[in-house]
Amino acid sequence: MNQPDAPARTTDALHPARIPELLSPAGSWQCAEAAVENGADAIYFGVDRGFNARSRAANFGLGDLPDLMRMLRLRGVRGYVTLNTLVFPDEMPSLIEVVDAIAKAGVDAVLVQDFGVARVVRAMCEDLEIHASTQMSLTSAETIQVAEELGLARVVLARELSVREIAKIREATSMPLEAFIHGALCVAYSGQCLTSESLGGRSANRGQCAQACRLPYELVCDGEDRDLGDVRYLLSPQDLAGYAAIPDMIAAGVDSLKIEGRLKTPEYVANITGHYRRAIDQAVAHGAVRVSQRDRQEMELSFSRGFAPGWLEGNDHKRLVPGIRAAKQGIVLGEVDEIRGDEIRVQIAADVALGDGLAIASEAEYRGNRGDDAYAGSGFADNHQGGRIYSLRPAGRGRKNEKLKAATSGDDVWIGFGRGAIDFSRINEGASVFKNDDPKLNKKLASTFGGKPRRTRAIDIDVFAQAGQPLRVTAQIHEPKSKATGEPSAGVTAAASRERFAVTVVADTPLEVARKHAIAQDVLADKLGRLGGTPFHLADLTAKIIGGPLVPLGLLNSIRRDLIEQLTARLEEPPTRTVDTEAGRAMVTGLRDSACEVPASAPESPGVPKMSVLCRTLEQLEAAVAAGADAVIADFHDVRTHREAVRVAREGGVHVMLASIRMQKPGEFGLIRQLLKYKPDAVLARNLAVMDAAMAADIPVVADFSLNVANHRSAEWLIGRGVKRVTTSYDLNADQLDGLVGATPGEWLEVVMHQHMPMFHMEHCVFCSVLSPGTNKTNCGRPCDDHVVQLRDRVGKLHVLQADIACRNTLYNATPQSAADVVGSLIQRGVAWFRVELLEENAHQTGEMIQLYRDLLCGHVSGPEVWRRLSADNRVGVTRGTLEAKRDPLAIL
Repeated sequence: MNQPDAPARTTDALHPARIPELLSPAGSWQCAEAAVENGADAIYFGVDRGFNARSRAANFGLGDLPDLMRMLRLRGVRGYVTLNTLVFPDEMPSLIEVVDAIAKAGVDAVLVQDFGVARVVRAMCEDLEIHASTQMSLTSAETIQVAEELGLARVVLARELSVREIAKIREATSMPLEAFIHGALCVAYSGQCLTSESLGGRSANRGQCAQACRLPYELVCDGEDRDLGDVRYLLSPQDLAGYAAIPDMIAAGVDSLKIEGRLKTPEYVANITGHYRRAIDQAVAHGAVRVSQRDRQEMELSFSRGFAPGWLEGNDHKRLVPGIRAAKQGIVLGEVDEIRGDEIRVQIAADVALGDGLAIASEAEYRGNRGDDAYAGSGFADNHQGGRIYSLRPAGRGRKNEKLKAATSGDDVWIGFGRGAIDFSRINEGASVFKNDDPKLNKKLASTFGGKPRRTRAIDIDVFAQAGQPLRVTAQIHEPKSKATGEPSAGVTAAASRERFAVTVVADTPLEVARKHAIAQDVLADKLGRLGGTPFHLADLTAKIIGGPLVPLGLLNSIRRDLIEQLTARLEEPPTRTVDTEAGRAMVTGLRDSACEVPASAPESPGVPKMSVLCRTLEQLEAAVAAGADAVIADFHDVRTHREAVRVAREGGVHVMLASIRMQKPGEFGLIRQLLKYKPDAVLARNLAVMDAAMAADIPVVADFSLNVANHRSAEWLIGRGVKRVTTSYDLNADQLDGLVGATPGEWLEVVMHQHMPMFHMEHCVFCSVLSPGTNKTNCGRPCDDHVVQLRDRVGKLHVLQADIACRNTLYNATPQSAADVVGSLIQRGVAWFRVELLEENAHQTGEMIQLYRDLLCGHVSGPEVWRRLSADNRVGVTRGTLEAKRDPLAIL
């Protein structure tokens, strides 16, 4: 990746049986056109009725879908709608209307995160493909095997997987796989980021991410500030640029390569789609991808926080998150060598021209290490100044008055800005300079879409011309063949089966015998191949000419027009589908008051609310057992200590559960087996793989919050598979939780009533990145075992950072969150289990907290009393967090 001119690999052509789909983002009509014209095989987009993870994109109206899909079918491009958010019970009636419109418009697939949404789609339309969104957190063949029961046609893999891990998944599943190849990276696993929800009530699982990962943080190690120099953006990854990995991705069996960017401009879509179209074609033809420095710079200009291969080459935490900047930077142009007046002298590393946009690093506006004024700015733009190039002149002697319109990479030039555009008192020599806008490039990219079709589809034409018979002309979409298999190799991109048709036009009258100029094949090809302004071009023409017929040129023109009209009409036709809206409405019905049968595995309501306590140390677990917890959950950094946890709980006569890792990747199933061998009373399952493994071992299962149960149909699916109860999603506030409880048997649910919200759950390891000379867990020396680390945010709060046994990091909110105000109402509604999650509490604090919440469950204290006592006892304070009631809490009780 550091040598863009070098090939990714030097092998013979790959000749894959199926060329991978190139999937591009489309946040608007213009973006859709830009993707189509620049080589996308499919696009993905949201609708403006919600339910998609990019609520800030322009998105499409339901009324736009028929026209959009007609355009896509005509151009041989598939269209996927993103329904990839969690859906609450009261929103499901609206979902039915959206799915109905999507299916009838002929949308090829929907991307889904929510188990319940997948079930609604499948109930309504068997012919509509369901793709598991990356937010479903499927990271292994084992998790895919479980989710496949939802009727999935494809899985979008987590971005945290390497090519090698993807290949292992492909070896173990036949499920079509989609993987990201370019664009912004979330530092947290998609579907597992609760930061926006925790800090501001804006859920990433609901399309409202506030990008807290792009903010600056300070590292506090063992209670002392650690000076990291310019490294401030500890959680902001560079952007993924995976072009070099394309040959290996193809070899690994990836079916679709996805570009991120539904919030990006049409020019971005055109730029990145075009470059990756060429890269895929190169990989297939030559087994290598060559991206020149100019190509890379063009991509960086559309948007770049700096390019890296992400996780495709495995974990390299220092490369993934350098931590120097967090926002768009563009091309690194050079450094300020000298300042004179309104000009800077730079030896440029890229071409520049008058009007180009530049950014210059200013003196960091850092004003201390804590409090509300810690940082004046939060990103690249805040600590950089920008302006357009007003003047250019060479820096050599004797050329002082020479003016340039443009300069070439390597030139030493003086760059001038408009008067007052730059505050040069904040610019130092040696400051980095970036080129972040190129009007000429933008104009070139804009010219690739809009107006007449530029990227056209190949058609084959067959002509039968015999004197005395009417002229007959047949046309069909051309299907290229794979050199390796001889089979169609249009990739997974076009709905080939839907397009295997031919249209025929027959003239009204027989052809006469020509007296002079009988029709010839080259004339037929010329006249019938005049397809300019249409979305077609001629690939091959075959002709059977008998008896020297005369074919009027006007007749050929008329037949050509008829062929195009018929082809267009057939291609634009939506697929024939049966949509059962009544089945969808039945899925909306709540389970609590319906006549549905409760799955046999569901426990009977115990009648008396019980409390489980999640412990992260053996000291906490011993205190929880002594305090009379109904169940304890061991969630220890070292799973080997779980044996002792089971012993302590069993000796104390307390039900004991073991918590699994949240993500399970290829090669990590041993961590699950190790958990099960201790034979706990139950397992707290945080992913689908451990859920099935525990039940296969005849160990009861409680599904944790990470499975994102936000509606009754998701809960029903898990209970129906044998789960004893499900932990409600952290995306639910008090009213939404009330809606879930109203639609779901209360005995199915467990509610976390006290916790430090686990905000970021990351493959990225901050410990390794900044506290170790190593690059990943093979050489880091495990500083997580020896140090207590916190991250201080811009308002001075210290958030606890911990690593699990798989070296994944979780950042916990500094402020505990309590649902005490709504517990009374939930008890009345039949919720059977409540949980307290500890973080750093000692034995004494653990005992006091458990007693207080026990009194709450028994009705000895009210929710507001618990609230007041916790506020008095806890220095950092307790917030109601995502469970803050929107109405008077006293009225609930």
